[in-house]
Amino acid sequence: MLPTSTTRPRALFAMGRHHRDTMFPPSAVQRLSTYVDIDPAHVAEDFTEEPALEDVEILITSWGCPVLDEEVLARAPALKAVVHAAGSVKHHVTQACWDRGLTVSSAAAANAVPVAEYTVAAILFANKRVLEIGGLYRDHRSPLDWSRHFPGFGNYHRTVGVVGASLVGRKVLELLRPYDIDVLLADPHVSTLRAAAMGVRRVELDELVSASDVVSLHAPALPETRHLMDARRLSLMRDGATLVNTARGSLVDTEALTAEAASGRIHAVIDVTEPEVLPAGSPLYSLPNVLLTPHIAGSLGGELHRITGSALDEIERYCAGEPFAHAVHHAALATSA
Repeated sequence: MLPTSTTRPRALFAMGRHHRDTMFPPSAVQRLSTYVDIDPAHVAEDFTEEPALEDVEILITSWGCPVLDEEVLARAPALKAVVHAAGSVKHHVTQACWDRGLTVSSAAAANAVPVAEYTVAAILFANKRVLEIGGLYRDHRSPLDWSRHFPGFGNYHRTVGVVGASLVGRKVLELLRPYDIDVLLADPHVSTLRAAAMGVRRVELDELVSASDVVSLHAPALPETRHLMDARRLSLMRDGATLVNTARGSLVDTEALTAEAASGRIHAVIDVTEPEVLPAGSPLYSLPNVLLTPHIAGSLGGELHRITGSALDEIERYCAGEPFAHAVHHAALATSA
C-alpha cells in the first residue's frame, strides 16, 4: 500500500544537479512523488545552511553528494534512510551514519550490469584478437592468413580468470556461462565449495594469472589490493594474454603494466587507471596492443535509468514498510568497493 498524503515521508535530492537532471526526468519524478513529499526543483549540492535537512526522512543521493558527517546529521534529526542512486556509498556515508542507525541502500547491483557487459565484450574481443586484426586489416586493406598471425585465437575453451566475486565479478561469471570458456576464480572470501556452486574453479591468484588467457579484475580498492597486479604478478601472465581492468586503477601498477605492454608480450583493456587520467605522454594511449577507455564501463546515457529505477523501487519498498532489496551493510564495506 502506498502512503497517504498525510503520512508520506519527506525526501530530499542530495547530489550534483547535473545528475539530478539526467537521472530523474519528469516521469521518474512523477513516480517518486507518489511515495514521498519532495521538491523536485531543490537539489542539495552543499549541506552548509541547508534548511531542508531539518525535516527530511529520506535522502536520495548520487554522485556529488556532500559528506554526511556528525555535524550534518545533527541538523537532520528526522533522517532515517539514505537511498543512493549510484554505486559505492563510501564517499558520503560516514561512521556517524552507521552510529546513528541509518538504513542505507545502493544501486551498485544496477550499475554492475553495464560494467559486466563491457567486461564480457572485452574478453570475447581479446580472445578473438579483434583489435589487432582490425588494425592489420585497416593497414593492409586485404585479408591475411589470420590463423598464421594469431595461432589458436578464438574463444573456444580459452581460460578466463576472474579476480574477485564482487557484484560485477559475479555478473561477469553469469554472463560467461553460455560460452565454451573455462573460468577460474580467485577470491580469498569465496570457498572452493561456493565457487563450484557458481560453476567455476577456485584457485589462488598466482595460479589464475599464470593459467589464464584473459585476467579480468573485479576486486575492491583496499590497502591490501593496491598494486595487486604488480611487476612480479604481471610477469606471470602468459605470452599474448590480456589484462582487463574495469574495477579500480589502483589494482594495477601502471609503470609495470606500461613496461609489459610496451614489450608487446601481453595485451590490456583498461577502463580505469592510476592516476585516473594518465599523463599525455603515456605510451598506453598509443600502444597497438592496449585499448584504453576513459572510465566508461559503468552506467552512462540510457543506462542511468536502470539505476534510477532501482532507487525508486527501494523508496517504494521503504514507504511500504518493507526492507531494502539492496541494503548496504556496514560490516561488508571493509571488503567491498
